[in-house]
Amino acid sequence: MTSHRLVLLRHAKAEPAGALADHDRPLALVGRRQASAAGAALAAAGLAPTHVLCSSALRTRQTWELVRTALAAAGAPAAVVTVSDDLYAATTGDLAAAVQQVPADAATVLVVGHEPTMSHAAATLAGEGSDAEVLARVQRGVPTAAWSVLELDGPWDATAPGALRLVRVAAGD
Repeated sequence: MTSHRLVLLRHAKAEPAGALADHDRPLALVGRRQASAAGAALAAAGLAPTHVLCSSALRTRQTWELVRTALAAAGAPAAVVTVSDDLYAATTGDLAAAVQQVPADAATVLVVGHEPTMSHAAATLAGEGSDAEVLARVQRGVPTAAWSVLELDGPWDATAPGALRLVRVAAGD
Protein backbone atom coordinates (compact mmCIF):
# COMPACT_ATOMS: atom_id res chain seq x y z
CA MET A 1 0.00 0.00 0.00
CA THR A 2 1.27 3.46 -0.90
CA SER A 3 1.87 5.57 2.14
CA HIS A 4 2.90 8.85 0.47
CA ARG A 5 2.31 10.71 -2.78
CA LEU A 6 4.58 13.42 -4.16
CA VAL A 7 3.13 15.76 -6.78
CA LEU A 8 5.57 17.91 -8.75
CA LEU A 9 3.85 20.89 -10.40
CA ARG A 10 5.59 23.21 -12.81
CA HIS A 11 4.35 26.77 -12.42
CA ALA A 12 1.79 28.00 -14.93
CA LYS A 13 2.66 30.20 -17.93
CA ALA A 14 4.39 33.42 -16.87
CA GLU A 15 4.73 36.77 -18.57
CA PRO A 16 7.83 36.94 -20.77
CA ALA A 17 11.09 38.23 -19.37
CA GLY A 18 11.33 41.98 -19.65
CA ALA A 19 12.00 44.82 -17.28
CA LEU A 20 11.24 42.66 -14.23
CA ALA A 21 13.74 40.36 -12.59
CA ASP A 22 13.03 36.69 -13.38
CA HIS A 23 12.03 36.06 -9.76
CA ASP A 24 9.34 38.76 -10.03
CA ARG A 25 7.65 37.64 -13.26
CA PRO A 26 3.86 37.24 -12.77
CA LEU A 27 1.57 34.73 -14.40
CA ALA A 28 0.17 35.54 -17.82
CA LEU A 29 -3.60 35.43 -18.29
CA VAL A 30 -3.32 31.97 -19.86
CA GLY A 31 -1.21 30.94 -16.87
CA ARG A 32 -3.93 32.00 -14.47
CA ARG A 33 -6.36 29.76 -16.34
CA GLN A 34 -3.82 26.91 -16.38
CA ALA A 35 -3.26 27.13 -12.62
CA SER A 36 -6.99 27.09 -11.86
CA ALA A 37 -7.44 24.10 -14.17
CA ALA A 38 -4.53 22.29 -12.52
CA GLY A 39 -6.13 22.80 -9.11
CA ALA A 40 -9.45 21.42 -10.33
CA ALA A 41 -7.67 18.45 -11.92
CA LEU A 42 -5.72 17.69 -8.74
CA ALA A 43 -8.96 17.81 -6.74
CA ALA A 44 -10.72 15.51 -9.22
CA ALA A 45 -7.80 13.06 -9.04
CA GLY A 46 -7.94 12.96 -5.23
CA LEU A 47 -4.54 14.65 -4.98
CA ALA A 48 -5.27 17.54 -2.64
CA PRO A 49 -2.00 18.11 -0.78
CA THR A 50 -1.60 18.09 2.96
CA HIS A 51 1.72 19.94 2.63
CA VAL A 52 3.01 22.31 -0.06
CA LEU A 53 6.59 23.32 -0.80
CA CYS A 54 6.57 26.37 -3.08
CA SER A 55 9.37 28.34 -4.70
CA SER A 56 9.44 31.98 -3.63
CA ALA A 57 9.21 33.25 -7.23
CA LEU A 58 6.07 35.29 -7.88
CA ARG A 59 4.81 32.98 -10.64
CA THR A 60 5.02 29.88 -8.43
CA ARG A 61 3.29 31.62 -5.53
CA GLN A 62 0.53 32.83 -7.87
CA THR A 63 0.23 29.32 -9.32
CA TRP A 64 -0.19 27.88 -5.81
CA GLU A 65 -2.80 30.50 -4.84
CA LEU A 66 -4.94 29.66 -7.87
CA VAL A 67 -4.49 25.92 -7.31
CA ARG A 68 -5.41 26.43 -3.64
CA THR A 69 -8.56 28.33 -4.59
CA ALA A 70 -9.66 25.53 -6.94
CA LEU A 71 -8.91 22.87 -4.33
CA ALA A 72 -10.87 24.79 -1.68
CA ALA A 73 -13.82 25.14 -4.08
CA ALA A 74 -13.78 21.34 -4.38
CA GLY A 75 -13.88 20.97 -0.59
CA ALA A 76 -10.23 20.15 0.03
CA PRO A 77 -8.89 21.09 3.48
CA ALA A 78 -6.18 23.72 3.79
CA ALA A 79 -2.60 22.53 3.40
CA VAL A 80 0.48 23.47 5.39
CA VAL A 81 2.49 25.72 3.04
CA THR A 82 6.21 26.47 3.05
CA VAL A 83 7.49 29.11 0.62
CA SER A 84 11.23 28.77 0.09
CA ASP A 85 13.90 30.78 -1.69
CA ASP A 86 15.85 27.50 -1.88
CA LEU A 87 13.34 26.05 -4.34
CA TYR A 88 13.76 28.92 -6.84
CA ALA A 89 17.00 27.57 -8.30
CA ALA A 90 16.78 24.11 -6.75
CA THR A 91 18.49 21.04 -8.09
CA THR A 92 16.87 17.63 -7.82
CA GLY A 93 19.02 17.04 -4.74
CA ASP A 94 17.75 20.26 -3.16
CA LEU A 95 14.16 19.27 -3.90
CA ALA A 96 14.66 15.78 -2.46
CA ALA A 97 16.26 17.27 0.67
CA ALA A 98 13.27 19.58 1.15
CA VAL A 99 10.83 16.68 0.76
CA GLN A 100 12.83 14.62 3.27
CA GLN A 101 12.03 17.27 5.91
CA VAL A 102 8.24 16.99 5.48
CA PRO A 103 6.45 15.61 8.56
CA ALA A 104 5.84 11.87 8.48
CA ASP A 105 2.07 12.31 8.70
CA ALA A 106 1.90 14.28 5.43
CA ALA A 107 0.03 12.01 3.02
CA THR A 108 0.39 14.09 -0.15
CA VAL A 109 3.08 16.69 -0.76
CA LEU A 110 2.87 19.19 -3.62
CA VAL A 111 6.02 20.93 -4.82
CA VAL A 112 5.43 24.00 -7.00
CA GLY A 113 8.61 24.79 -8.89
CA HIS A 114 10.41 25.36 -12.15
CA GLU A 115 11.78 23.58 -15.20
CA PRO A 116 14.04 21.82 -15.72
CA THR A 117 13.94 20.79 -12.05
CA MET A 118 10.36 19.45 -12.07
CA SER A 119 10.90 17.03 -14.96
CA HIS A 120 14.44 16.13 -13.91
CA ALA A 121 13.32 15.39 -10.35
CA ALA A 122 10.44 13.21 -11.56
CA ALA A 123 12.78 11.23 -13.80
CA THR A 124 15.57 10.97 -11.23
CA LEU A 125 13.37 9.98 -8.29
CA ALA A 126 11.55 7.38 -10.41
CA GLY A 127 12.62 3.83 -9.71
CA GLU A 128 11.33 0.28 -9.86
CA GLY A 129 7.64 0.02 -10.70
CA SER A 130 7.52 3.36 -12.53
CA ASP A 131 5.36 3.65 -15.62
CA ALA A 132 7.77 3.55 -18.59
CA GLU A 133 5.58 5.73 -20.82
CA VAL A 134 5.18 8.37 -18.11
CA LEU A 135 8.93 8.29 -17.47
CA ALA A 136 9.65 8.83 -21.17
CA ARG A 137 7.32 11.84 -21.18
CA VAL A 138 8.93 13.56 -18.20
CA GLN A 139 12.41 12.86 -19.57
CA ARG A 140 11.48 15.12 -22.51
CA GLY A 141 10.51 17.94 -20.13
CA VAL A 142 7.09 19.12 -19.00
CA PRO A 143 5.06 22.13 -20.15
CA THR A 144 3.79 24.87 -17.88
CA ALA A 145 1.20 23.76 -15.32
CA ALA A 146 2.03 20.07 -15.88
CA TRP A 147 2.15 17.81 -12.83
CA SER A 148 3.73 14.46 -12.13
CA VAL A 149 2.75 11.99 -9.42
CA LEU A 150 5.24 9.78 -7.62
CA GLU A 151 4.46 7.25 -4.89
CA LEU A 152 6.67 6.38 -1.95
CA ASP A 153 6.26 3.39 0.33
CA GLY A 154 7.97 4.43 3.51
CA PRO A 155 8.88 7.68 5.22
CA TRP A 156 9.54 10.97 3.43
CA ASP A 157 13.16 10.87 4.53
CA ALA A 158 13.59 7.90 2.17
CA THR A 159 13.10 10.25 -0.80
CA ALA A 160 16.13 9.61 -3.02
CA PRO A 161 17.03 8.88 -6.64
CA GLY A 162 15.26 5.72 -7.77
CA ALA A 163 13.26 5.34 -4.54
CA LEU A 164 9.80 6.38 -5.78
CA ARG A 165 7.37 5.12 -8.42
CA LEU A 166 6.44 7.58 -11.15
CA VAL A 167 2.82 6.78 -11.96
CA ARG A 168 1.31 9.75 -13.76
CA VAL A 169 1.99 12.96 -15.62
CA ALA A 170 -0.69 15.41 -16.69
CA ALA A 171 0.06 18.20 -19.15
CA GLY A 172 -1.08 21.71 -18.33
CA ASP A 173 -3.97 22.99 -20.42
